[in-house]
Amino acid sequence: MAAVSWKEILLLTGLVVGCYWNSLSCGFVFDDVSAILDNKDLRPSTPLHNLFLNDFWGTPMAEERSHKSYRPLTVLTFRLNYLFSELSASSYHLLNVILHAVVCVIFLRVCRLFLDKTSGLVAALLFAVHPIHTEAVTGVVGRAELLSSIFLLAAFLAYTKSTGPDHSIVWAPIALTVILVAAATLCKEQGITVVGICCFHEVFIAQGFTLPMLLDTLRQVLQGKDGFPYAVLQTLLKLIVLVISTLLLVIIRVQVIQSQLPVFTRFDNPAAVSPTPTRQFTFNYLLPVNAWLLLNPSELCCDWTMGTIPLVESILDFRNLATLVFYTFLGLLAYHSLCYRHSSAKIVIMALSLIVLPFIPASNLFFPVGFVVAERVLYVPSMGFCVLVAHGFKIILHKGNLKKISWFMIGVMLTTHAVKTFNRNWDWESEYTLFTSALKVNKNNAKLWNNVGHALENQNNYARALRYFLQATRVQPDDIGAHMNVGRTYKNLNKSREAEDAYLVAKSLMPQVIPGKKYATRVAPNHLNVYINLANLIRANESRLEEADQLYRQAISMRPDFKQAYISRGELLLKMNKLTEARDAYLRALELDRTNADLWYNLAIVNIEMKEPLEALKNFNHALELNPRHKLALFNSALLMQESGEPKFWPEANRRFLTYVEEEPKDANGYFNLGMLAMDANENAAAERWMRKAIGLQAGFRSALFNLALLYSQSKREMDALPVLDELLRHHPEHIKGLILKGDILMNHKKDTQGAKTCFERILRMDPTNVQGKHNLCVVYFEERDLPRAERCLEETLALAPNEEYVRRHLSIVRSKMAAMSAAGQPLSSTEGANVQAREEKQKRVKEGVEESLDSSQSDKRTKGKSSKEIKDIEKKRAAALKRLEEIERILTCVLHLNVTSYIVDLQ
Repeated sequence: MAAVSWKEILLLTGLVVGCYWNSLSCGFVFDDVSAILDNKDLRPSTPLHNLFLNDFWGTPMAEERSHKSYRPLTVLTFRLNYLFSELSASSYHLLNVILHAVVCVIFLRVCRLFLDKTSGLVAALLFAVHPIHTEAVTGVVGRAELLSSIFLLAAFLAYTKSTGPDHSIVWAPIALTVILVAAATLCKEQGITVVGICCFHEVFIAQGFTLPMLLDTLRQVLQGKDGFPYAVLQTLLKLIVLVISTLLLVIIRVQVIQSQLPVFTRFDNPAAVSPTPTRQFTFNYLLPVNAWLLLNPSELCCDWTMGTIPLVESILDFRNLATLVFYTFLGLLAYHSLCYRHSSAKIVIMALSLIVLPFIPASNLFFPVGFVVAERVLYVPSMGFCVLVAHGFKIILHKGNLKKISWFMIGVMLTTHAVKTFNRNWDWESEYTLFTSALKVNKNNAKLWNNVGHALENQNNYARALRYFLQATRVQPDDIGAHMNVGRTYKNLNKSREAEDAYLVAKSLMPQVIPGKKYATRVAPNHLNVYINLANLIRANESRLEEADQLYRQAISMRPDFKQAYISRGELLLKMNKLTEARDAYLRALELDRTNADLWYNLAIVNIEMKEPLEALKNFNHALELNPRHKLALFNSALLMQESGEPKFWPEANRRFLTYVEEEPKDANGYFNLGMLAMDANENAAAERWMRKAIGLQAGFRSALFNLALLYSQSKREMDALPVLDELLRHHPEHIKGLILKGDILMNHKKDTQGAKTCFERILRMDPTNVQGKHNLCVVYFEERDLPRAERCLEETLALAPNEEYVRRHLSIVRSKMAAMSAAGQPLSSTEGANVQAREEKQKRVKEGVEESLDSSQSDKRTKGKSSKEIKDIEKKRAAALKRLEEIERILTCVLHLNVTSYIVDLQ
């Protein structure tokens, strides 16, 4: 048995890289979306033990909708990929290519057990380039096959060392074999079949038995002529250990899936629900179909479900001839390998064990699976095929006249397969290229039409997507999913009436409830979404909310564990203000899945609506325990803490907002709320930085602009506030609080009473009943020394707000000043401040026929008639009145400033 040299390792690795390097540019397609993009088990925030509780797609094994595929070690490698590169597809594809190269090298090592050096290398080279492997290598989910194959081959190699030089049993390799079998099974279920391969090797290769010899030995034992030979007893002992270990693995596997098989529909595998003999004819015909794919991988397709392969419904169907030929050829090979002891027979028996045994779980012969044909499940069986081809090459090679032709044929085969593999990789570049390439092979598969539609839908090309979905309904009129896709696309095109009609067609195709029969076992869980989608559509009409609720309840009655129905119904009940029922719906959903962070979040929202902030915060915390980076829970819980007004919550609220902006660095609201927290804590520099960040991300951010201006005003930086207010009012010209703040700054800091007046007058044009704007305009009149107008203005303000004491107090102050000025003989209106009033008075007096004149000489005349003492007394009184007037003015100005700057925070 020759070892594998470094040159051979480099040759195989180079060939694999040459065939698959272009796969690194491919994205996540088809099943990769569910296994990688939508699988929360890959995220570091998910507890590691969840990998051993959930299926391959991240669904809890206990749920009926689970696929029951238990492959935690494969998911663990996905998680490692995510740890190093998150969702960079190239890293996932690179690891797959590396694993395929490893499989090729180990396979060459296995071939050396029963093939010579040349033919073993030919088998490994053919395996490295075979186009049937593109689905397993280029499709990321194919990693399950790659990892399982590594452990499968390693287990077989370990077992071959379980016989010592003196034909004694060496137990260490057997123990290692059991461990490697368990690892292979935890990567993919078919890994357990290596036990059968080991049994065949032990009986027919290691012990050299043939089938006639075994039958003869058994006959002698049964007739009592002789006991079991020692070699047979040794073989039995080893096989018993292997079988018992296998049974334990099977029992554990059955326990893991809760003794339930996954739910598949007739669309996944039409023959599985067909009557006898159609089911048997079809399933047996699939065997030569798979064999043909190995022999001639020219037309490959990513999906062979639905109508790809029409059912074989009659014994007269000519396709039964292919089945007959296949079984005849297989029988001849089996007879040749089991009845003879020469080396060729041993090679064939090992090749057949590699072909047949790993394929049995996917053959549909013993239990139905969720597909008709899947190219990736041929990954291990192709090893046996490659061994057969290499063995045939060896036989031909020994015929001298065919030596050159055989080398030529092998060269052509390797070259064409390598080119086909390289070109096939490009099909996996995107979902659109993958499914359009599949339609070139098969146009009778509605799922392919649907998937091309999905790919276009993801590009927001709804019009083209609709054409593919409609074609899917024509190819398979009873395809519920196709009609649901049509409905969803019509909804995206804002054609609600057509969308509802499509959903109703899909609903009519759902299986009817059969008394005494469990409905969940007869329908795919995703098909029940037709009730959810239809209800979500019609609940947009406020008059049809009860109808939508009825649909949710119908879905729940059909499948009591339908978690999404409870979630959607909870949202509807919340909209209907049935808060108690909404809470009950979410609590029922949590009974089904307490590890769902979204459910805890939704329940917290209900608590907020029910005015239960502490309960809401508790449920937000539950969501964050399950998913520490749950964006909505982070944001809303932090907001709830902030709005509580309790400083003890502020540090945690700040931490959660910081985590939120790490997750959503482009969301200005996160930075704005960080700024508000900083303002509450009087951390002005931090508040300014966060507000500026929010404004930079969202131009015209109303609340951020206003509160930044308010921050400047409170920090005695009123001149910095003005340009911010100008920007605010440019985007939101009707922002009343911004106009009030700007007016205050213009009047009290720039002494621009005209600009302030303009601001307050704009407010009153928008809202004539705005008390604060009206009052501040009154103060402007006061600043302009137009006391009569200020008095009238305050009287009007008091009429608007008769209970506002500060208005009444200011009116009293103005009247006191007017009285003092009258006593001092001063005019009540300044020239500048009374221009408008003077014009109004003039017009009024003209109408009344009164001549407007100012006779200032009367005062002089009265003064001249007074004594000097009286004049001095008058001057003293005037000086005292002026002093009192200045004091009143100072008080009024201070009161004005306090009133103008007493704002609540703008959170609109």
